[in-house]
Amino acid sequence: MSAPVVLITEPLAPSAARALGPGTDVRHVDGTDRTALLAALADADGVLIRSATRMDAEAIAAAPRLRAIGRAGVGVDNVDLEAATRAGVSVVNAPDANSVSAAELTVALLLAVARQVPRADASLRTGSWQRSAFAGVELSGKVLGVIGLGRIGTLVARRLAAFDMRVLAYDPYADPGRAAEAGVRLVALEELLDSADFLTVHLPRTPQTLGLLGFEEFRRMKPGVRIVNAARGGIVDENELYAALKEGRVAGAGLDVYAVEPCTGSPLFTLDNVVATPHLGASTAEAQDRAGADAADAVRRVLAGEGVPTVNHPPAPAGPVIMAA
Repeated sequence: MSAPVVLITEPLAPSAARALGPGTDVRHVDGTDRTALLAALADADGVLIRSATRMDAEAIAAAPRLRAIGRAGVGVDNVDLEAATRAGVSVVNAPDANSVSAAELTVALLLAVARQVPRADASLRTGSWQRSAFAGVELSGKVLGVIGLGRIGTLVARRLAAFDMRVLAYDPYADPGRAAEAGVRLVALEELLDSADFLTVHLPRTPQTLGLLGFEEFRRMKPGVRIVNAARGGIVDENELYAALKEGRVAGAGLDVYAVEPCTGSPLFTLDNVVATPHLGASTAEAQDRAGADAADAVRRVLAGEGVPTVNHPPAPAGPVIMAA
């Protein structure tokens, strides 16, 4: 019998290969090289990807033995879930791996926007000493509005409650008891928009959340609100955010994600009241290590015929992968 073949298509921490176990034939291919990827998939029982590899219908069709796609991270935008489900392929991810890193970056962006840290740093490096030009605002006593009270939203709420912020959250699926334990009051979206001094977004990008914060929502927000989005691009309408920032209705924004990525030329980058980073939410050594290991372990368990939570719900497998020599 030959060992199941698992392709690793992007750089992952060494812990990922270790998590697959000694009984796995681990192979590597450049997932951005389409020709090489499609050829390598012909023998694959599992595949481990990050964000650059597209596992679309064509790629899934090129892998007749494929049983599991593991995403070393949370979002699975680059996987065709319908095609995977039709083919009986389980899609698994690492939903907890990036949570702390994403929450900490959210707090970092919020503080940077509140205290104008990047502008002050850039000014000082040019030899200018302008203390009065970079006055900020305190978080203490302010209202934080959290849109999406899942893992990351809850971590952000707990951390910013320690700054003596009053935390409101909108999430129709959140458990009221767990919210109360985190010191969060659940409210309707309209009340959150009316009340928040700072607003953070923690939602997946879906047809329902795309453009959730647009023209009407910005007009409803408290004047001078500051917004942070380190979740997914497109949830905040970038054109409407630009207009609101230019008009002063929104005092500042911290952005780590964009509607189209890579993004290097947004009009938002021309504004002094925007702090922007290039999708760094999961970019810590700890998160990368956890993401690769967690996704690899989930792929290993799928191939072994074990039960494992999946992003999609393919037909139940007949058993572990065993191939004749």
